[in-house]
Amino acid sequence: MRFGNILLLACLVFSCSDKVAEKKATAPKPNIILIMSDDQGWGDLSISGNTNLSTPHIDALAQNGVSFQNFYVQPVCSPTRAELLTGRYAAHIGVYSTSEGGERFSLEESTIAQIFKNAGYKTAAYGKWHSGMQPPYHPNARGFDDYYGFASGHWGNYFSPMLEHNGAIVKGDGFLVDDLTNKGIDFIAKNQDQPFFLYLPYNTPHSPMQVPDEFWNRFENKALKMKYQGTEGENENFTKAALAMVENIDYNVGRLTQKLKELGLEENTILIYLSDNGPNDWRWNGRMRGKKGSTDEGGVRTPFFMQWKNNIPKGKTVDQIAGTIDILPTLASLANIDMPIEKQIDGRDLKPLILKDSSNWNPRPIINYWQGKTSIRTQKYRLDYANRLYDMDVDPGQVNDLSTSKPVVHDSLVVLKNNWLSELGKYHDNEEPRPFTLGHPDFTYTQIPARDGVPHGHIKRSNKYPNNTFFTNWTSEKDSITWDIEVLADGEFEVELYYTCPEESLDSRLELGFGESRLSSKITKAHNPPLTGMENDREPRMESYVKDFIPMDLGRIKLKKGRAALTLKALDIKGKVAPDVRLLLFRRII
Repeated sequence: MRFGNILLLACLVFSCSDKVAEKKATAPKPNIILIMSDDQGWGDLSISGNTNLSTPHIDALAQNGVSFQNFYVQPVCSPTRAELLTGRYAAHIGVYSTSEGGERFSLEESTIAQIFKNAGYKTAAYGKWHSGMQPPYHPNARGFDDYYGFASGHWGNYFSPMLEHNGAIVKGDGFLVDDLTNKGIDFIAKNQDQPFFLYLPYNTPHSPMQVPDEFWNRFENKALKMKYQGTEGENENFTKAALAMVENIDYNVGRLTQKLKELGLEENTILIYLSDNGPNDWRWNGRMRGKKGSTDEGGVRTPFFMQWKNNIPKGKTVDQIAGTIDILPTLASLANIDMPIEKQIDGRDLKPLILKDSSNWNPRPIINYWQGKTSIRTQKYRLDYANRLYDMDVDPGQVNDLSTSKPVVHDSLVVLKNNWLSELGKYHDNEEPRPFTLGHPDFTYTQIPARDGVPHGHIKRSNKYPNNTFFTNWTSEKDSITWDIEVLADGEFEVELYYTCPEESLDSRLELGFGESRLSSKITKAHNPPLTGMENDREPRMESYVKDFIPMDLGRIKLKKGRAALTLKALDIKGKVAPDVRLLLFRRII
């Protein structure tokens, strides 16, 4: 070939490459909508084969996109959320509990919201956060431009409850999932002309089992044809409530997808649906063993559907195992976004499984871990926390232990588990309890709830599950409430106390102290509402009931940077009791 022809060919090649690069650079970035339900089992959808309910809108996401048949999360809420947000196993990044600070993941981690925000996306989260309430753990500090919902692990009322909007206390508007969806639809409409990342962590079907009449009426007297197969015993009323709540979610997913169609955004929006763990009670779940809290199959397998009209295959199913840790790298890859992450993430990019023939996919295990129990899922087998081995292709109920008949497989997975646990130790060596943060200089509000406090003396928590509790039975001046606090920067703050108080306790005086700083204030307004929540419960709850707490201005306090106990005392109690205490709200003035 003559040199001139070679040169011409080279020019054509480079010209084509430039055009491809230019097209890639100018192609619109896909919007992302990430929906996660709370305590919904794999089996709580009609597409899973459950004839007890109908979920056509959620099912359509699988029918119009890709469905992962073996997708794994963690056994409870907060670790799954941490993995979704970071692409790293929750056990590697500091999550060890679902309340009292243990739900927070390390500040060294980059989040999916930060990565997409840095790439030019508008970001919002509406719903249950459950990864830390105070900045820098708050969603606004972790990449979300707008946040509306509750940052705790569960809530006490789903009908126009007390919520927060970017740290400020607000009142919800109607049934919570409907309200969150309204916020999401408004966000989509407002940002339709620019790329957006919308995270909708719904709060249902987590208890309390509350749902509007329209959905409950379909189930109240309905005979359930598909029931739990085990011996533990199914509470059918609880099941009906959970399924009614899922049908409400389905209704709201339909509202979201309809809005995308109306705005012409379907072809440029990736929409994902999954749950955060297994079902919150015994009910039909594909005959799998385990429920929420368990590292068995039923506790950690969830639906995972991805729709992106005309960009990913329609109706495709993927059998390869995958997990929450894979969501971040997959979405970043699909959106052509770089991930400038200092630490190696645990997840993998699932794009080859979504877009291509998956025959060349290199298999890997998925680790499920919670409170010392570790289970390993490979493509074919599960080694459970007690080192029993099951063939998941034929034994989803984990009935037949193959440890003896498959010694090579069994022993190799035991070695893998022990190595993983040994490596896990380095993440927890020399760990100390982390304080709750207050007064981040970049944020106006800090909530310090009863959930994070410690009662002393006669004071009691309203329920053993801390997330939505308040302190009560404050009967002595010797009683107090303390919080382990680190003030992040010097400042002056206005402080509000959310409380209730009977008439007889008016003029009781409270003192709030931190280090050498003090402020005190009298209670001048009686407010003694009854406990509520039970009137909306379809099934009696195990968590705390709630009250209508109102704010009281405690005054201003100057706080110095540093760590100490934040202490609320009663200098003088009138009547028999001091106030019931729900939370303190600090607003930075200086």
